[in-house]
Parts: sequence; structure tokens; C-alpha cells
Amino acid sequence: MDSAELYDILTARVALRAATEQAWKWVVLVGLDAVVLSGMIFRFSWHDHGVTSERVQPGLRKCVLFDVDGTLIDAVDNQRGVWARWAGRYGLDATEVYRVALRTRPMETFAKVAPDQDPRECLAALHELEDEDVRSGVYTAFDGASELLGILPSGAWALVTSNYEHRVRGRFARTGLPVPRVIVDAAAVEEGKPSPVPYLLAAEQLGVRPENCLVVEDAPSGVEAGLRAGMTVWGVNTAAAVTGVHRHFASLREAVPDILAFARLEGSAGMG
Repeated sequence: MDSAELYDILTARVALRAATEQAWKWVVLVGLDAVVLSGMIFRFSWHDHGVTSERVQPGLRKCVLFDVDGTLIDAVDNQRGVWARWAGRYGLDATEVYRVALRTRPMETFAKVAPDQDPRECLAALHELEDEDVRSGVYTAFDGASELLGILPSGAWALVTSNYEHRVRGRFARTGLPVPRVIVDAAAVEEGKPSPVPYLLAAEQLGVRPENCLVVEDAPSGVEAGLRAGMTVWGVNTAAAVTGVHRHFASLREAVPDILAFARLEGSAGMG
């Protein structure tokens, strides 16, 4: 299956799958005649042979999908340190390795800076160093992150990261940030950013349409992923706007009121 086919399948499943599953659970448990889930109204008819359901109207609920590193958590020094230690193991120039790592995925980085090394061993070494950093490194949440995530309901936002969930949870625990019920990490998808698949999967798991999602990103690959998924994309924590974003904010703190407004918790927000 190619990426275009996967895109179509995920898009088609987003609006109904999660909402339908939750709706049936509520009907069976409490015998409701109608229920609103994931922004959609389901009406149920009880009869001798069981119950049937009918979706009455499409959902209008909006959700926010966050990148992690560089968006919610300032991990630049940590990432630079991990790559420097990795470069030291292989006798490579740390500055050059980090320059390449910023633009490519790990396996591509290994191919460019250490073509004579086993990429699987290189990846294992990198993972070891990253896990060690999660346990002992110092992490800082960007100003506004705690307030923002503390206000958003757990089912109204998700994390979409190129890292792994256990590391994200470790960093969030270190910074005191709340964790949502939906986290799409590197292990959840075969295609990472800039593919739209990670963001489409997050929308599916939240039970919301892609066009009703706001992506908050700081990196070009993540911005491209959100745009290809058909979502609204805002850029934060960069001096200049990343190409393609619908709105740009110099800091996450500056974006907090507008993000909450998009989620319809405060007024309303436009594309700008």
C-alpha cells in the first residue's frame, strides 16, 4: 500500500470510527436514546432484537495536535548533547553530525556521517544515549505550555512526535506537563513527518475530521505534514515563519489565547 492509499484510508475512517465505538459503549451501559460523541450526534432505536444507531449530523468539534520537541518542550540543548556524545563514540565531528541530524532522520544521518558503520548499531547507540538523557537530563517546558495543556480537556488534544512515547512521557513527567490520552509516536507509523500519516492517525484516534484540527509546530517537516493532512497549521517558537503556516507566533506563550480560541474555549479564532 502506497502513502496515497494510506492517506485516503485514514481520512475516510477519521470521522466515524472512534466516535461509533464510544457511542455503542454508552448505549449498552446506560440505555441512552441519543448521545453526542466526538462532535457527532448518534440516535438509537431500541427493539426486541437489540439496538440500531443512526448518525444524525457530522461533527464540528475541534482538536489541537501538538508537536513536542521545540514546540512544548525546549530540548535543543539535550538533542545537541546526545548527538555530541554519539559522535564521540565514533570519532566524528560533533558540530557536523548535529548539522546533518537537524535536516535528516537518524538512519539518513548515519548513512551520511558514518557510512562505514552498521546503521542498526548506530541507532541502538543513539537510543541508549537518548534514554539516558531522559533519565538524567534537564528539560524545560516552554512558557505557556503548562497553562495551555492544563486548560484543554484531555480528549481535545494529542501529541504527534517523531520520538518514542516512553521518552515523551519521561520528559513530561520531568517538566510536570499533563499527558493526553492520544500520543502518536515513531513506533505508531511507518511513515514519519513530513508524511501526513502521523497527524491523520491522531485525528482518527480523537474521532475528529482533519479539517477540524489545529497543528502546532516549530519545524518545517512537521508543518509540511500538517498541511498535507489538510489541517490548519500554526508555527511557534521561531523568529521567522516557517513556509506554509497559516499563522506564526514568535513564542508559544503568544499563541496560547488563540489556540484556546480555536478549541472554542475562548471566543473564536480565524486563520489570520
